[in-house]
Amino acid sequence: MELQTYRYHGHSMSDPGVSYRTREEIQEVRSKSDPIMLLKDRMVNSNLASVEELKEIDVEVKKEIEDAAQFATADPEPPLQELGYRIYSSDPPFEVRGANQWIKFKSVS
Repeated sequence: MELQTYRYHGHSMSDPGVSYRTREEIQEVRSKSDPIMLLKDRMVNSNLASVEELKEIDVEVKKEIEDAAQFATADPEPPLQELGYRIYSSDPPFEVRGANQWIKFKSVS
């Protein structure tokens, strides 16, 4: 599946996006060509899901995102020497661009 989308926000915190997009432009794009909204409409119109089911999914996803954000904020940062460890759930059967989890990184501090 390939969908085109629209950048609703700036590229970074220093580029909030309000200077080059009007509120009206953003609302128009959201109402006419937002791929998520279009997919939801197609699912409802094709009887693949009800509006209520999609709302339940939205609530579950928002809760999952909030829980993950709280966990990420509360979890202590790992030591620098563990930066490259456990990138994969299990070791790949090959080296990825020469990456080796057993190589110790030099401290940058």
